[in-house]
Amino acid sequence: MATDEIAYCIADSEPVVVVFEEDLRGTIEAAMRQAKNSAKAFAVGSGRGLDSFERLRREAAPPPPVFDAPGDATAIMLYTSGTTGRPKGVPRSHDNEAMAAIAHVVQNNYSTFESTLGVMPIYHTMGMRSLLATTFLNGKLVLLPDFEREIALSLLEKERLGSLYLVPTLFYDLLHDPAIDRYDLSALRKIGYAGAAMTSSLTKNCFDRFRPDVFVNHFGSSEVYTFSICSWLDRKPTCAGRAGLNEQIRVVVPDPTAQAGPDEVVPQGEPGEVIVSLSSPEAFRGYWRRDDANRKALRGGWYFTGDVGMQDEDGDLWVLGRVDDMLISGGENIHPLEVEDVLAKHPGVLEVAVAGLPDDRWGQVVTAFVVPVDESVTKEELDAWCLKSQSLANFKRPRNYVFVREIPKSPVGKILRRKLQSGEFEQLR
Repeated sequence: MATDEIAYCIADSEPVVVVFEEDLRGTIEAAMRQAKNSAKAFAVGSGRGLDSFERLRREAAPPPPVFDAPGDATAIMLYTSGTTGRPKGVPRSHDNEAMAAIAHVVQNNYSTFESTLGVMPIYHTMGMRSLLATTFLNGKLVLLPDFEREIALSLLEKERLGSLYLVPTLFYDLLHDPAIDRYDLSALRKIGYAGAAMTSSLTKNCFDRFRPDVFVNHFGSSEVYTFSICSWLDRKPTCAGRAGLNEQIRVVVPDPTAQAGPDEVVPQGEPGEVIVSLSSPEAFRGYWRRDDANRKALRGGWYFTGDVGMQDEDGDLWVLGRVDDMLISGGENIHPLEVEDVLAKHPGVLEVAVAGLPDDRWGQVVTAFVVPVDESVTKEELDAWCLKSQSLANFKRPRNYVFVREIPKSPVGKILRRKLQSGEFEQLR
């Protein structure tokens, strides 16, 4: 996270104690000055000095034998990734976290002594889920503070890790390591992803290389954890599946004014906003000091996710993107994910993100930002690929292609389309 983001979270949460890694001392001290926060700060990774965590651990009074906190007391406050604005604090209770961890165990078919790689950050719900699930199962969490694909592959082999729970970006990185075939990954039998969409081509590559017994797509958020889950990705790649263990979901008429209630359900096959019942024991009770966000997202006992989804004839949910990401070109609603999924299958495309750019004639023009495999890939070739696709209507195909060095993402791998729209990228040609 950048200094400004950390400063915002410190100012917003008003911590009494801050614990940080020694390598981040400069960033944390600058953020605390910016936030005008005078909390006591302790460095992990340094055994010397008045502000070392080791000194605090040695000299502090021992905790009471039993810490008896009520289940509805706040256990942790996560901050949303802020893809569309400043982050929001999400207080979660002890009961929320316990029930979410139990659901995670069940929905991933985990068993006693389960082992996994601890690479997702603890400030993200995915990192917390891996930590608590392995703790509940008396399992093994192998920590990797900074993701490096060859180190990750080495740990998977050496520690005989049985499961992985990552964002799609990290699965992509593992599969594209030239040395992957040198590693024995036979112990890895259960994989799952969340946090962002996975293209059907990456899904197929995961099946082909890992040959997992369990492969699960989690669709959820910090606020409620898992909305829905799909374990039949071999039949329906990219599908979000059915409601999670403790959840009720609906797809309702999308309303940017945030006035609509939870009963305006759309018919099967029609896109709408996905909402989740707040009766779930995994659900939070409201944002930290953000009444404006509560009024927008919490209505009639339901959490309005801001995600666009559609239920097919089987009742399975398909996520089409964010309500804020939906673009309107020539009066037609177009969801970036369906365009990205087609382009990602092209052999010359490493990564792709689609966003709407202002256009006098169309209102917004569908624009594909492409990280190419090499310089031979052309706009004409990609346009021809979209034209012959059976799953993409002609009016949805990009009218503009921009070749970029990388796609801007949040720390947990979510595409930051607002940065593409504001020109915050390095163009190749």
